[in-house]
Amino acid sequence: MGKIISITNQKGGVGKTTSCVNLASYIADVGYKVLLIDLDPQGNACTSVGVEAEKGQATIYEVLLGEASIDESTYQSELKNLKVIPSTVDLAGAEVDLVYMDNRENILKEALQNYKAQYDYIFIDCPPSLGLLTVNALTATDTIIIPIQCEYFALVGLGQLMNTVRLIKKHLNPNIEIEGVLLTMKDNRSNLVSQVSDEIRKYFGDKVYDTFIPRNIRLAESPSHGKPIILYDNKSKGAIAYKSLCDEFLRKQ
Repeated sequence: MGKIISITNQKGGVGKTTSCVNLASYIADVGYKVLLIDLDPQGNACTSVGVEAEKGQATIYEVLLGEASIDESTYQSELKNLKVIPSTVDLAGAEVDLVYMDNRENILKEALQNYKAQYDYIFIDCPPSLGLLTVNALTATDTIIIPIQCEYFALVGLGQLMNTVRLIKKHLNPNIEIEGVLLTMKDNRSNLVSQVSDEIRKYFGDKVYDTFIPRNIRLAESPSHGKPIILYDNKSKGAIAYKSLCDEFLRKQ
């Protein structure tokens, strides 16, 4: 039975999509069967692995509306073991559509129910908000990974995210747990970075990954080429960091 993992942080620009795409890619490269679900209307996760839905093709939006199955919305990426359910800007309308649907918090969970066994891991790239799309992801998920940028403002709003997780655990998904906390865009030359890192470790303890993701220009370039870093430049600092994260993630399973 596949494990569903949501990558979430309501603050944008923390490396959420980059981390989702590259962790999923390295795990697929090891040989695990991985499904990547792009639940962000910006569609950056799917384009980062070279998958874009053509007009008329099914996406995660059609899945949420009940107009297509998971299989009908799934596309093969360049990596053999990595499949993708893309999103488009149409997904932005799902927040409104879902409001009027019965059992609206459980739609994604129910859609995935019969497909979990086909994959070892299902990664969901959540939008940078705490609306109904993210609630659907958190209701469907087994665990969450929280990417946090190593700067002061990254800590602002973290309490709101944790409160949402607590509410989801109480009312919708009693089994949800924190898989890990990932420090991103880390620059070891800054004293503030060390202070923020220490605060995060005090709060989350051993949930914080030893691996951190440095600022790296090759990581920033790879999405524009439609390739995860493993295919774009697997010798860059960013690639080495995500390979290390993959190893640490799998050791903890």
